[in-house]
Amino acid sequence: MKAVWKTKAAMKAAMNTAVARARETAPFAIRTERGSDVAARERLLDASFGTDRHTRTCQRLRDGRVPARGLAFAALQHGRLIGTVRLWHVSAGGVPALVLGPLAVDAASRSLGVGAALMEHALTAAKAQGYGAVILRGDPAYYARFGFSTAKTGALALPGPFEPERLLAVELRSGALDNAWGMIVATGDKAPRSRVVGRARKLAISAA
Repeated sequence: MKAVWKTKAAMKAAMNTAVARARETAPFAIRTERGSDVAARERLLDASFGTDRHTRTCQRLRDGRVPARGLAFAALQHGRLIGTVRLWHVSAGGVPALVLGPLAVDAASRSLGVGAALMEHALTAAKAQGYGAVILRGDPAYYARFGFSTAKTGALALPGPFEPERLLAVELRSGALDNAWGMIVATGDKAPRSRVVGRARKLAISAA
């Protein structure tokens, strides 16, 4: 029995070592976003889209709101945030849906497939939570691989200038956007006032 115990202990130690090494060599991991990720996320978004990103059309759907619960994700490599994506509650002409964005990946890490992994993770999580559709504004050629198209967005509009061919959607439940038409508006929970004030100050500084 003693010999068997030692063998099992050795096997367990070897397995633990293998798991630890795998984690060390893994290119990146995806998890739910934490409060400690916010500063790094904002730096990444500034680097990806510019410090004037808060003036963009889709930002109107996020201003003063918080992301859908459990649908904000971070990609990390050795503890460093290298990717981000979040989803937000909206009404698509009266039809409940989610808007995805922004999706951003650190420039030095884009060859790892981080963006695609974040997209798949976010869509899988949204479907698992029972959501019917996800909408975004983006490059049709890139997002087609995830099922996004203009098939259900022709009668929808954004609260600001946009190119109709870049307003895309994917149904996570067949027919979820059949009756969607009109303006897409934010419906998510309001962000704490301190966060809204902080965002306003940042905008004022960037505009100065």
